Amino acid sequence: MEQITLSYPATRTLYGQALAGVVGSGDMEALFVADQGERLEVSITTSIVNFEARWRALFDRLSTLTELPAGKLTIHDFGATPGVARIRIEQVFEEAANA
Repeated sequence: MEQITLSYPATRTLYGQALAGVVGSGDMEALFVADQGERLEVSITTSIVNFEARWRALFDRLSTLTELPAGKLTIHDFGATPGVARIRIEQVFEEAANA
């Protein structure tokens, strides 16, 4: 298992928390807890070693395509493809926006 920590400037505020995906399904789960800070703190636990560059590239891309919310995003990854990872992250942000 590998532990990855990333941090990005937040450009929007959400409230509450949300969960998307289930790690037991064979891909990943994402839990988002909003706060009133100025950063999105990302904590990733993954079964795939040496994938920090992949995760960093995914969040770099997301930060240019969408407004990242302030809070804590916890990801438990069991080898999800980048496409599935992006969907789960977008789902958890959308769910938190509608909470």
